[in-house]
Amino acid sequence: MNLSKSKFYINRELSWLKFNVRVLEEAADTSHPLLERLKFISIFSSNLDEFFMIRVAGVKEQIHAGLDYKAADGLEPEELLRRLSVRVHKAVDQQAEILEKDILPKMKKKGIRLRTMQGMRNHQKEYLENYFKEKVYPLLTPLAIDPSHPFPQIKNLGLNLLVELRVPYQQLLKQGVIHIPANLPRFIPLPTENGSSDFVLIEEVITRFAHFLFPNMKLVNIYPFRITRNADLDLSEAEADDLLKLIERELRKRRLGTVIRLEVGKDMEKHAREFLMEKMNLDGDDLYVTQTYLDLSAFSYFLKLNYPDLKDAKFRPMLNPHIVNSRNIFKAIRDQDILLHHPYESFNHVSDFVQEASQDPKVLAIKQTLYRTSGKSPIVKALKEAVENGKQVTALIELKARFDEQNNIEWARELDRAGVNVVYGILGLKTHCKMCMVVRQEENKIRRYLHLSTGNYNESTARIYTDMGLLTCNEEMAQDASALFNLLTGYSLQEKWNKFLVAPATLRPGILTLIQETVASHRDKDPAYIAIVVNSLVDPDMIRELYKASAKGVKIDLIVRGICCLMPGIPDVSENITVRSIVGRFLEHTRVFYFKRGGQTRVFLGSADLMERNLNRRVELVFPLLDPKIKRRVVEVIEYMLKDNVKSRIMTTDGSYVLPKVEKGSEIFNVHEHLLKESRNVKKKLDTIEPLT
Repeated sequence: MNLSKSKFYINRELSWLKFNVRVLEEAADTSHPLLERLKFISIFSSNLDEFFMIRVAGVKEQIHAGLDYKAADGLEPEELLRRLSVRVHKAVDQQAEILEKDILPKMKKKGIRLRTMQGMRNHQKEYLENYFKEKVYPLLTPLAIDPSHPFPQIKNLGLNLLVELRVPYQQLLKQGVIHIPANLPRFIPLPTENGSSDFVLIEEVITRFAHFLFPNMKLVNIYPFRITRNADLDLSEAEADDLLKLIERELRKRRLGTVIRLEVGKDMEKHAREFLMEKMNLDGDDLYVTQTYLDLSAFSYFLKLNYPDLKDAKFRPMLNPHIVNSRNIFKAIRDQDILLHHPYESFNHVSDFVQEASQDPKVLAIKQTLYRTSGKSPIVKALKEAVENGKQVTALIELKARFDEQNNIEWARELDRAGVNVVYGILGLKTHCKMCMVVRQEENKIRRYLHLSTGNYNESTARIYTDMGLLTCNEEMAQDASALFNLLTGYSLQEKWNKFLVAPATLRPGILTLIQETVASHRDKDPAYIAIVVNSLVDPDMIRELYKASAKGVKIDLIVRGICCLMPGIPDVSENITVRSIVGRFLEHTRVFYFKRGGQTRVFLGSADLMERNLNRRVELVFPLLDPKIKRRVVEVIEYMLKDNVKSRIMTTDGSYVLPKVEKGSEIFNVHEHLLKESRNVKKKLDTIEPLT
């Protein structure tokens, strides 16, 4: 059978949209506290912004370039763009309905109200007028549009107002634009007397008092609008003398990228929409008329309010008892490998690992990769402190981490000023692997301690992303880590590794070999089994190999949070494959590869999804778990994920997702809630778990 046929593959972009719709379903789920539902509204919007800036922009570029390009699913760019437009329009209408008809009315009942100028008391209107004159008016710059004032450069994702006005007693309509500065708050609290929390949006305030900006003119209409630009960077690294300067230059260009989406309010009249579309060279499919407010990503603001009964109950990530009882993290790692499962277990252990290394007189060197980190990173602070304490410190900072480029440029300069050896990786490849190595002098030998992870060194996201990390001083892994750092920081043609699978060299063939060996061992009396947990499954070669394994009778469970281009349940092709996505309180970010054959199990963790970019164009790391108890813990987590019947969605053969069937009387099982409960007694769990060979 020809497994390359397009009928066996789902389009990547359409699959991503289905994922974002699953996020939107969480906003509609009344089992979530009210403000948590609003959080999913915000996430849906921010996800969609990035999707347009990168993926939709890429499809448009293919069309404009006249490329005869088809993905594995065979869909041509023009048809894909049409389908994307139809489905996005439908989804944003659903989003508006959930917000306007469900969430906002319930927030109002709880005392959180979004107000308009109508119906406000006089003292509130006076307050807003003073607020406008003192804090808003000085920042605004009305921009005329006429033969001597060309249409202005509109900022990507910024809020704007299109103004229509006339000179009194004249019929000629004039247009102008007011850009709302990003440093103005989107929501302005109002003084109240009844204990409620009242807010008015900044665009409402500016609309009400815009006449101060246009004295002696007659205001006819004011309409909010927002644009999205192509934000993909065009990096010709081979021609760059200085990668940091190249990225800074491209970041400036990003602000002027081609406009690919126009969002307007429902009250904007047809002539005004056509005026904006003409100025931005857009057609009807690029226009999104929202039935609610623009830029709903800003509504995450309300999560900061003090309404604990409207949010998820707070939890405290648990401390690992072995690390705590050892009192010295290096002794704890010497005693045994340690698995950390975030957010259920504290990320502080990772920060402490680097912090203790920075202060320990026996530590000679620290090497660290940084892909995305937080604004006040304790790890960055510890690296600078390590330099002050005489350690040799190297930080590999990935400048090309999308939408974190500017942050990473600032981190690179800050660490460089502190004396850290800062490097940017390998020409033409993103460095996505997550690892830290501490080199320590102990008695008559040097020992290397490692932290290897599926997630970034970011303590903020570690509270909402699920990730796993391994602390180890295994000598073979330490040798691999040293070799990988040398490859990243210097000149190396390392090809053989003791334990690691490293992209782009050995990861693809390594995973394919593991699948093939598992298939070869499959027997009816001793069935083989594969389970894979990733964020995305796109790579056609990987999909074909999984199809072949299924056709040979191997049962395969795939847990793919986001994009999945594989189609399960096809007779004689994928009937032994199940695909599920889990979207809930935490963002599933862990990557796990589990192979069971001949009574033996092999379990790997890593940074890589099964996408062509990860396997071909990134430095990725997948590493084995060697400790039998740790393998059992990870396999149990997979079993819990497969048991979930609350936040799971099961993919059907046509690519749609459905809730699992729950028989009457069956246990309701939410994997996130279960792992939270289990983490409260992590010591008992670690003491009683059975090893897995």
